[in-house]
Amino acid sequence: MDALLVLFAAAAFGGVVLLPWLRRRRAAQQFRLQGPPQVSDPVAGYGFVPLDALDVRLPGPDEELEHALAEIRRTHDWRPAAALLRATPEDDERRWQRVQTLAGAAAFDLARERDDPDAASGAPRSGGVWLRRWRLEAPKDAGGAQTHAQFLVLQALRDPGSEDFRMILEEARTVCGEAALLAPGSPVPYVIELAVARGLHDRPADYAELWEKVARRAPHHMGAHLAALPYWSQKWHGSREEAEAFAERAASGAPTGTLLPALPLFAVYEHLPEANMVRGLYRSAVIERAIEGAHYALREAPADHPMAPHVRHLLIWFLVRAERYGEALEQLREVDGHVGAVPWSYGHSPAAEYAAYRALAVAGWERSGGTATGGIRPE
Repeated sequence: MDALLVLFAAAAFGGVVLLPWLRRRRAAQQFRLQGPPQVSDPVAGYGFVPLDALDVRLPGPDEELEHALAEIRRTHDWRPAAALLRATPEDDERRWQRVQTLAGAAAFDLARERDDPDAASGAPRSGGVWLRRWRLEAPKDAGGAQTHAQFLVLQALRDPGSEDFRMILEEARTVCGEAALLAPGSPVPYVIELAVARGLHDRPADYAELWEKVARRAPHHMGAHLAALPYWSQKWHGSREEAEAFAERAASGAPTGTLLPALPLFAVYEHLPEANMVRGLYRSAVIERAIEGAHYALREAPADHPMAPHVRHLLIWFLVRAERYGEALEQLREVDGHVGAVPWSYGHSPAAEYAAYRALAVAGWERSGGTATGGIRPE
């Protein structure tokens, strides 16, 4: 079941789960062979959240969303989800994240039921029934259409080799069109369609046209840029140069207060070598520049920016590998407790992947003379 959670978490960025997963796991396993030595327990010594209490659904706290999910789980009623989305403006990046998570909850329930060996053969499926009722009982609700479209994307990504893969994505595109008509100014249906278009192998000109629809509605939407980036990457329909150019254009043209200056860090991550034979790779000029761009974006953006946790999680990964442990701990203190983000979502067990890097950060920090209270031990 962990693998399903991995799929749903990674799909938040358009389903980038096929190529990087194994190579990231292999790299992480190689990296963890180095340690950590005997040092303070990250939980007891630093107050971090225990492994079994880490939330793999979300990158950071969202009490309103967590409350809605709890109500849906308790009542199997769609109305808490509809009320949450009605209260979330279409151009708020929180809306896209909430649509992703609600769709993931419905897909997870359905997948768990399908994979249950004790489920009666031929019995009606009740997993995710609240989403089906939402669409039937409130067909003009834009939030329901958006969640349904994202749900279909997740269904397709569950088995990319399936004969139904293309058919499900075509249906998702149709529902994206319905959602766009219900909320004409919203970028959300078009952001969801970015994953659809990539999976259906749209031509570059057609994809660029779709991207323009997003950019006109939300030119500085960090989530939209993260969803679009893979299309231009080497593993899909572009190259490292195209992906980095897309990221650099967005970063250089971004007004102060957005998180787009952090986008090059994601572009670098997607094009790291499968095997690193270069000592000091993570201290290279390219990676240091990308790290500093992420730091700058976090300093200048609002503290409660909904996409900030995504940036912080990837920054932790790079800072630990660059042996900048004190900086990594600063970021860990901001996001600890939630691990539903890249890069952890590429692993088989996101919580374990995150906890391993957290332990390495603590070990490296103490090895350099740091203490749990944040200071450096005197000589």
